[in-house]
Amino acid sequence: MKFGTKAIHAGQEPDPTTGAIMTPIYQTSTYWQESPGQHKGYAYARGKNPTRKALEDCLAALENAKFGLAFSSGMGATDTVMKLLKPGDEVITGNDLYGGSYRMFTKVFEPYGIKFHFIDLNDAQNIRNYINSNTKMIWIETPTNPTMRVVDIAAVSKISKDNQLTLVVDNTFASPYLQNPIDLGADVVMHSATKYLGGHSDVIMGALLTSNQDLFERLAFIQNSCGAVPGPMDSFLVLRGLKTLHLRMKAHCDNGRKVAEYLKSHPKVELVYWPGFTDHPNHEIAKKQMRDFGGMISFSTKGANLESTFKLASSFKVFALAESLGGVESLINHPATMTHASIPKAEREKAGVTDNLLRLSVGVEDIEDLLSDLEQALAKI
Repeated sequence: MKFGTKAIHAGQEPDPTTGAIMTPIYQTSTYWQESPGQHKGYAYARGKNPTRKALEDCLAALENAKFGLAFSSGMGATDTVMKLLKPGDEVITGNDLYGGSYRMFTKVFEPYGIKFHFIDLNDAQNIRNYINSNTKMIWIETPTNPTMRVVDIAAVSKISKDNQLTLVVDNTFASPYLQNPIDLGADVVMHSATKYLGGHSDVIMGALLTSNQDLFERLAFIQNSCGAVPGPMDSFLVLRGLKTLHLRMKAHCDNGRKVAEYLKSHPKVELVYWPGFTDHPNHEIAKKQMRDFGGMISFSTKGANLESTFKLASSFKVFALAESLGGVESLINHPATMTHASIPKAEREKAGVTDNLLRLSVGVEDIEDLLSDLEQALAKI
């Protein structure tokens, strides 16, 4: 079954009671049992809900995984993965990580005795320098947030397997339409489903996908025990969003390419981060492991300071100044004070997250309007 067909049909059957084509919103907390312990697979909605189950099965199919779990947020999904670890364990991850992940790793889990190595992952072989007997997990984003660095998933997977480590890939920026880490050797794929999967900026959700039954059972146990589960209405919204994922991603990619090319040719723009450029770090790896280069772009302007960067960020009419990404509408974000504010300034700047860096989530509006908006905003600085 091809991707677009899976996005519309995977995990979903007509409702057996009414024949409804759309999976119903099963807005219930508990389920009738014929006798104690005798039920139809559902007992209490924290453990399982039919709307959520349809979504989890669809997400698993899109990532070419066997099992899926949906969570109340991307951070809830990340938290669940971290709970696979115990005090003394070590994790290797990137040095330009999403700020929320960095905050969780350093402020929540480091105090419990878990050690994190934030390293340069442009060359996957650098990982080998940090592996020791306590290393248990590798956590990567690709492309990274917000500098769009590309990490070689297959190379990292080989290192992980050579050392019996668990490889987790945050696939939020690419979505399963552009990249499938399970096929490249990842053990677990994480998504902030709030972003491209939902696609309409109207729901908060996370997801974990795996083909490893042991990992699935451990993650499902933590999910049920700790309770970071989404409600049925949110599950319905993401399930509905998935039905147009392939169509939206084509538009995001087409618009993203034109916006990136416009910015690179603009005399006031200093740097543009977009994996589709031949001079982008690890562009050849991006070509190999991705189907296209996405709609996420970061850029900085020449001679900009914090004041002029704020002025530029506030000058747009179509691009909205806001957190998040991956919706149909275009957004602009200032990572240093918004999504990555929790990372110390010195660490941010070392990873390229400077005060004059702006991140774009290019939506699916008419490209002429997006380019005109960029032109009028850049003219003001």
